[in-house]
Amino acid sequence: MTSPVPAPPYVVPAGPRLRSPAALGRAVVALLGLAVAADLFACYADLLEVDVTGDIAEGLVGADVVDRADRADTLYGVAGIAQGVALVATGIVYLCWLWRIRVNAEVFDAAGHRMKRGWTIGAWFCPIVNLWFPRRIVADSWDASAPWGERSGHTPVNAWWTLWIADLFVGRYADTVSRRAETAEELREAAKVMLFSDALDIVPAVLAAVVVLRLTRMQERKVFSGELPVPVLG
Repeated sequence: MTSPVPAPPYVVPAGPRLRSPAALGRAVVALLGLAVAADLFACYADLLEVDVTGDIAEGLVGADVVDRADRADTLYGVAGIAQGVALVATGIVYLCWLWRIRVNAEVFDAAGHRMKRGWTIGAWFCPIVNLWFPRRIVADSWDASAPWGERSGHTPVNAWWTLWIADLFVGRYADTVSRRAETAEELREAAKVMLFSDALDIVPAVLAAVVVLRLTRMQERKVFSGELPVPVLG
């Protein structure tokens, strides 16, 4: 009599698993520092542009003015490229960090999220909803990562997001003014607006670094507390 062949074991798919966000968090903070450095360089280029366009608007001419104008224009362009590269690099690593934070937050509190996990990335690229969905995702992850039995306030998240949105609108206005400027006086005013925009860029970048550091530390402490809920398979 042939013995029955045992059925293969039934594998229950596991839910989200914890992974440390520390390395990604440090990388994001480092890149945010690079972005701030690019913004400071842009502010310097803006100041040179304001200075030379002001002289041209007042009727100053000569080889020295032309050389200064060429140098200011060159630095202006280089600063724009540096800011763009820093923004793309920071954005990519930041989204990787945020995804890991969001997955970890599901382990801490699977029911405490108003948005599905896919919005962690998609929310940043969808018009209109990108004005508040990303903030909601970070806030929910913040709550889930707070110490057990506590609910941490959202002051750092709200401050970062408010300045980020303000910076977006100021930046778009500065780009519009810069594109429309033709005369020396208009170019000077455009450079002043751009200077304000580039200086404002620094504030949400610093606040973003604060949020990244605090949220990363909150999750690390919760992991090492040894009081994680039993994962539910299914």
